[in-house]
Amino acid sequence: METIKLTVNGMSCGHCVSSIEGALGSLERVESVHVSLEGNEVDVAYDPSKADVAQMKETIEDLGYDIA
Repeated sequence: METIKLTVNGMSCGHCVSSIEGALGSLERVESVHVSLEGNEVDVAYDPSKADVAQMKETIEDLGYDIA
């Protein structure tokens, strides 16, 4: 299991947290997602042999947020 920390701009509320956690949590081999509004960060624990970081970033961008 590995963890990646992504800096995400545009998050401002609980809905943002729920949207990102739900979308990333549904990806294959993503074990956990933690969103920090204060730090503009998303921590994702995943299996690197199955999960694709580019797909995670694309998923966040598709929700309307920017990856810094």
